[in-house]
Amino acid sequence: MWAALRFRLLPAIKLYLLGFKVLLDQLLNKPLKLPVMPRQDGKVAIVTGGGRGIGYEVVRHLARLGAHVIIGGRDEQRGLAAIKRICEEDKEARVEFEKLDLASLQSIQQFADSFKKRNLPLNILVNNAGVMLVPEGRTEDGFEQHFGVNYLGHFLLTWLLLDALKDSGKSGHVSCVVNVSSSAHSIGEIRLNDLNSCQHYSPHAAYCGSKLAQVLFSSHLHQEMQREGCPVVSCAVDPGMVDTALYKHLCTPLHLAQSLIARILFRTPAEGAATVLSATFSPALDEDSGGGYWANGRREMTTLPTFDPQLPLSLWEISLQLLGLQ
Repeated sequence: MWAALRFRLLPAIKLYLLGFKVLLDQLLNKPLKLPVMPRQDGKVAIVTGGGRGIGYEVVRHLARLGAHVIIGGRDEQRGLAAIKRICEEDKEARVEFEKLDLASLQSIQQFADSFKKRNLPLNILVNNAGVMLVPEGRTEDGFEQHFGVNYLGHFLLTWLLLDALKDSGKSGHVSCVVNVSSSAHSIGEIRLNDLNSCQHYSPHAAYCGSKLAQVLFSSHLHQEMQREGCPVVSCAVDPGMVDTALYKHLCTPLHLAQSLIARILFRTPAEGAATVLSATFSPALDEDSGGGYWANGRREMTTLPTFDPQLPLSLWEISLQLLGLQ
């Protein structure tokens, strides 16, 4: 009985209490207003999950700034509809869609291979797509879905595109990797001996753990790039609680409640995208070294749970092994 409480009920309670706190913070603080952003003419960006929600708003804004944007997503119809809306607003927009299923390592490899064959630069990679509270299940390659899609799929995509990011960076115009995480990372836990949640499954714990993994990956990647002297920065972003389709797997009573209050208390996708864009352009706007953890439009100290200082490196090395990259 205690095991059931420990691994199923407790993570849910912690996540919903955190959500209540975040909503109070959002109620007390005005949403971020974007500063004037630099033009991105000649630059290329990839945004995963750019067909709707936060990803769509990021794509829309990057295109307005002159960037050539590639939407990576599973739903071609949704992606093409997004492109149509953006191009109706801006006839000069350069936006396209490429099939990308983050639950399939083969699809990720094909997407990266297709991109690299085009010999395009890659200045911005926004790892935005994700799942939340999905029922227990496995990706095509046997990974728990939150771990496989939110974290491991983006890990592989970034790794495969890293050379393009390095080649495209230069002094004063570094390339940027943005991982869209969540405040839920602060209550996440990573068990290196059970990354696929085989021993005990809780969708709430799995989601929080995947978001913590994203933050650790983002931080370690940034340190690696700085150590190697590469012109690439990496940051993690918390867009806040945003009114998107991400909450569709909530249980029915909670989903109904969420639908009722979302329009009042949740941020709009455009407001959520503002922090993503602020982090993306921080080196150009502030002449800093980029990186870090971002929330509410600014770099913040992240409240990580107590963990072994070796955890980021251990997670990095195990991820490489799981993906056959070592």
